Amino acid sequence: MAITLKSGTSWADAWQRCLAVAPEAFRDDRVLNLWNGAWQADGRALPATSPVDGSPIAGPPRLDADTAHQAVRASLDQHRAWRHIPLPERRARVAATLDALTEHRELLALLLVWEIGKPWRLAQADVDRAIDGVRWYVDGIDDTLGERTPLPGPVSNIASWNYPMSVLVHAMLVQALAGNAVIAKTPTDGGVSCLTLACALAAREGIPVTLVSGSGGQLSEALVRAPEIGCVSFVGGRDTGAAVATDVADLGKRHILEQEGLNTWGIWNFTDWDKLTAVLPKLFDYGKQRCTAYPRFVVQREAFDDFLAAYLPAVRTLRVGHPLAVEHPDDPYPALDFGPLINAAKAKELHDQVAEAIDRGAVPLHRATADPELFLPGQDTGAYVHPVTLLGPPPSSPLHHAEPFGPVDTIVLVDTEAELLAAMNASNGALVATLSTDDEATYERLAPQIRAFKVGHGKPRSRGDRDELFGGFGASWRGAFVGGELLVRAVTEGPSGERLPGNFPEYQLMP
Repeated sequence: MAITLKSGTSWADAWQRCLAVAPEAFRDDRVLNLWNGAWQADGRALPATSPVDGSPIAGPPRLDADTAHQAVRASLDQHRAWRHIPLPERRARVAATLDALTEHRELLALLLVWEIGKPWRLAQADVDRAIDGVRWYVDGIDDTLGERTPLPGPVSNIASWNYPMSVLVHAMLVQALAGNAVIAKTPTDGGVSCLTLACALAAREGIPVTLVSGSGGQLSEALVRAPEIGCVSFVGGRDTGAAVATDVADLGKRHILEQEGLNTWGIWNFTDWDKLTAVLPKLFDYGKQRCTAYPRFVVQREAFDDFLAAYLPAVRTLRVGHPLAVEHPDDPYPALDFGPLINAAKAKELHDQVAEAIDRGAVPLHRATADPELFLPGQDTGAYVHPVTLLGPPPSSPLHHAEPFGPVDTIVLVDTEAELLAAMNASNGALVATLSTDDEATYERLAPQIRAFKVGHGKPRSRGDRDELFGGFGASWRGAFVGGELLVRAVTEGPSGERLPGNFPEYQLMP
């Protein structure tokens, strides 16, 4: 039986709902930029397609550098007024924004499905984590803020496309709660409509939000180097992050730069294979397009046969398909582990890297194929990559030393603890890591030598919510750490001479 699109979930349906909910921010065929407290029909709207099926969706209206500078100057004016708004009023406005986001939760999630390809379960989770996370700060802001004061200028946010709500909108609302005006650049690869709707709901409540689109090269002078900016918050890859780090270091500007790293899962003197099998499918959420994904397994050679017996059955259960395709129009959303990657270009890049690695000696242990029953008849599937597992990626391959940001696992075999640690530290710092070992003493001895901010014992670590801190070692993080009270501290000023916990050129201070 041919499957069909779930009733009421087409892009046209989502777009009409956006026009009805926030007509100030959406026009018939485009979204608008938000700056100087008003929605502006400026910028050149680029064409865009959904990773779900290659169909047209709204693209970002890209500003030029001069207009971006005007937006930043206007945000400074907003900042100077907002920082004097009493905290109870700021709290009330942010709380009202959260109520509005809750009211339109399903529309925000549907936009995430079309714009960045998240399955429904994960799209809803992204929205919910933003709302619930900011509520935690709203409830505790008196104690968290204390005598701290807002920064001299607005916070500029440049974030990747994979978590528009739970990372970007979450950060923006907490920054505003702490007394700062906030600026956000829409990610080039996706999420512009979801962010536009979220910012429209915030702006209605008087939150000083600026939302602009454009290329990094065009806007970095304004969003990173402009003297009006009080702090730069960046989430993305190491190459772009290194350029931002150079700029902010030269200017002595407050910064939070979350960058990628090769997060690893080590297996050493381990026998609880049923536990590993149970957790493995969860590691493929959103096709491993997460900064805390685990794409590398470092396995003790003598346990490799047991590892494969636990690993292969788990990855063979993964369901990949169209996130909105069902048998009957009124059926529940499909239960998928992941859908497409962010675009067809990324899918091709990964296919090419896998082919090259195999050509140079990697051993393919698993290569899944598409299940046609999980896709619409004749749909474009160019952005989909099905799970691949390679043994021994060659040192010349990007898969050997860098995060693939897709459902490609690599396995490295080791014989000694020294080799285990070297392989787990291959990328000069990571955000998370895990070591599976039966012996608690072995874990306690080896874990401190793993260069990751969070290390789990037989279980995955995540970015965290609410009071859980987050940061990175080595090249995976630069600047102030965040999470819990540290997020508020990173975007406010404390006592003279204060040293924030973080990874800075002149010092590293753990919380």
